[in-house]
Amino acid sequence: MTLSEENYLKAIYHLGRDAKGAISTNAIAEVMATKASSVTDMIKKLADKGLVKYKRYQGANLTEDGRLYAISVIRKHRLWELFLVEKLNFSWDEVHDVAEQLEHVKSDKLIEELDAFLDFPSVDPHGDPIPDKDGNIQASAKVLLATLKTGEKGVCVGVKNSSRAFLQYLDRLEVSLGKELTVLGKEPFDNSIAIRVGDTAIHISSLAANNLYVKKL
Repeated sequence: MTLSEENYLKAIYHLGRDAKGAISTNAIAEVMATKASSVTDMIKKLADKGLVKYKRYQGANLTEDGRLYAISVIRKHRLWELFLVEKLNFSWDEVHDVAEQLEHVKSDKLIEELDAFLDFPSVDPHGDPIPDKDGNIQASAKVLLATLKTGEKGVCVGVKNSSRAFLQYLDRLEVSLGKELTVLGKEPFDNSIAIRVGDTAIHISSLAANNLYVKKL
């Protein structure tokens, strides 16, 4: 498996979580920043390896082998992100690009030792679940902050948008995983939300509230 093939499997997996039916080549091309014709060529290669089911003009889905392979790459990515934050003092907005490189390491022993070294963690620095070595992903009872009503409380458990810009925005607001958030009120005009973080009251946009996961208290 090449680095590019692994990236395609991961992209199809992520797209498949939010879509019903086959994933179009155009959708994959957008994520991979390439042409639809290039996607078709790669999908055919992956289909020949039994990792993707593909029908012309209909799109592609991962086979079970493809799904497990994609999850294994995601597992490595998230373990490396946690290692970089916990052991090498990276901030949570710095780790994605580095983990993108490290996720293609082929040594199963290295990854299993890394998992043990980190004490078998269940989530990465952004609150995303880390699959176990068998590909199982632990379900989490999380909701978007935007769905909470005035007066309700939640603990920040993850982000939907893990871009550097958004994570740095949260840092400036001192919003991080484990912080308790209380909804103080909502603005009908633009759906912005007033929340309390610790002893501080702040306003966040609707966009931010729709990209922040909490566990209701």
